[in-house]
Amino acid sequence: MEFKEIEKKVSELVPSECKLTKVECEGLDVVVYLGDIRAFYQNDQLIRKLAGSLRKRVLIRSDPASLRPPEESLKAIQQIIPADAKVNDIRFIPEFCEVMIEALKPGLVIGKGGSTLKSIIEQTGWAPQVVRQPTMASSTIKGVRSTFHKDAAARKKFLNTLGRKICSNLPKSDYVKVTALGGFREVGRSCSLVETPNSRILIDCGINPDTSEPTKAYPYLSAMNLELEKIDAVVLTHAHLDHCGFVPYLYAYGYDGPVYCTPPTRDLAVLLQMDYINLASRNSGSAPYGIKDIQKQLSHMITFDYGEVMDITPEVKLTFYNAGHILGSAQVHLHIGDGLHNMVFSGDLKYGFTRLFDQSATQFPRVETLFVESTYGGRADVQPNRYDTDKRLTDMASQVLARRGKLLIPVFSVGRSQEIMLVLEEYFSRHPEMNYPVYIDGMVLEASAIHTAYPEYLRHNIQRRILSNDSPFESKIFIPAKGDRKEIAEGDPAIILAPSGMMTGGPVLDYLRLIAEDPKNALFFVGYQSTLSLGRKIQRGLKEVPMMGEDGRSNSLKINMEVDTVEGFSGHSDRNQLINYVKSVRPSPERVFTVHGDETKCDDLARSLSKICNVEARAPMDLDSIRLK
Repeated sequence: MEFKEIEKKVSELVPSECKLTKVECEGLDVVVYLGDIRAFYQNDQLIRKLAGSLRKRVLIRSDPASLRPPEESLKAIQQIIPADAKVNDIRFIPEFCEVMIEALKPGLVIGKGGSTLKSIIEQTGWAPQVVRQPTMASSTIKGVRSTFHKDAAARKKFLNTLGRKICSNLPKSDYVKVTALGGFREVGRSCSLVETPNSRILIDCGINPDTSEPTKAYPYLSAMNLELEKIDAVVLTHAHLDHCGFVPYLYAYGYDGPVYCTPPTRDLAVLLQMDYINLASRNSGSAPYGIKDIQKQLSHMITFDYGEVMDITPEVKLTFYNAGHILGSAQVHLHIGDGLHNMVFSGDLKYGFTRLFDQSATQFPRVETLFVESTYGGRADVQPNRYDTDKRLTDMASQVLARRGKLLIPVFSVGRSQEIMLVLEEYFSRHPEMNYPVYIDGMVLEASAIHTAYPEYLRHNIQRRILSNDSPFESKIFIPAKGDRKEIAEGDPAIILAPSGMMTGGPVLDYLRLIAEDPKNALFFVGYQSTLSLGRKIQRGLKEVPMMGEDGRSNSLKINMEVDTVEGFSGHSDRNQLINYVKSVRPSPERVFTVHGDETKCDDLARSLSKICNVEARAPMDLDSIRLK
């Protein structure tokens, strides 16, 4: 719908007593400014009529001239909100006529049926935006929210420009094609380009963290002669670096458009990208972008929740669906043109039980083409059930602790670390005699804090515990590793959770140096180890590994410790789950493309899906272009 038509519909629907002063397209939203906002809220059906007529998300704001001064409004808001809400911060953002309210119990700020919010709007004019305070301190969330406050003027200008662009008129497209720019027949640097005559959309833009060689580490953007300023949007499935790690590079070299994702993905992406820069500098290298590029990316990120249908170009509607992989992970559904084509990118998905998340969604409005991950798509990739997996981990951990050893578990800061924490927290609560510490190192604590800010994305029982001030991530068994790691390594028996999950860098390598040569100790792998990673080499039985010593020289480290793998904790679906997922997708897709897996696994899963699901399925290669319509 063009902007002029939007203005006309709004002016027809808004009563004259509301004193309509301005209509704006602001990013994905239509913003209606009123001189008398009280009159608007006297009719509870008005907002529904507007949203239904425009088929867009509608925001109602007071005209700037009718806002009460911030000082007066602050006092009024403090009187309106009950003390039990435990408000942590209140910030006024004049550029958007909004007030951001951060509270530990946002439900009390909202009130029954939104009654408290309505009171704030009517008494102050400011439009309240309520956000949840994490139960654990999070420097990432604090930084993200501060950035939106500081960069409000620039963000407002960007959103208005984008909104006008989305609400423009374009000729009808007659084809859709997808080009594989990374992550096809490989794991890492996931990136796909969706094109029509009018739109160019990148689905993910990641790196391969296992290598610094540009031809293998980054997507094939240059091979396409892709002009970054002509990309309309970047859509992120989730925050792992192999899916989001190259996005700031786009901003460093000319991209100025939006990045769409869920709110948790935004926060986690910033956390992991910042760590990537720090890790690269510590390893005497450099990332392909800097902190300023991450900050620019952040100011261009637009978030919305699962199930919301949003226009991201004049002809493309985007909807996120739960993928069950990590916090905020999403499957991407694109509806292109007036029914021209519908496709789903699964991203990384889990169609099975985890303690953290509900399993991935399988119901979509329409699906002609499905791109599905194949990380564990090989014939032998069948994981044990979770009950056996949990028991095996705790039994093996008990044996290591009983012999006075240290158990080192390499974990991904986001996802597997929280899953393992839940297993250990439950086990130790049932066995109070197991009075051993679990040290949490690296970004695991920060990532866990972000989980507490978004309980609605977690399984209901975990959500309930966080809302009841009983977060499992804050159990007394978990101790932040803030001191000398050597003291932990030489101290009493303990479990150590440390990133990185593939042992390509991070705190886990420090612990490995300190405890690897003692046979009492153990190293347990609980997640995927890519082909080039140090973790895969040790997992396969390598007994000596080169390690950089404190003197800067390369030394040989003997692996005398017990090494084992506990299958079943992966956030990826195994072969059977992947097949069941594709069989369960409704409506059934006409064609399936397997991605994000080693070459043999992508090929094997594609052949199996063709036979079992009676669907056209194949495994494209990087740089393949596929016409879908």
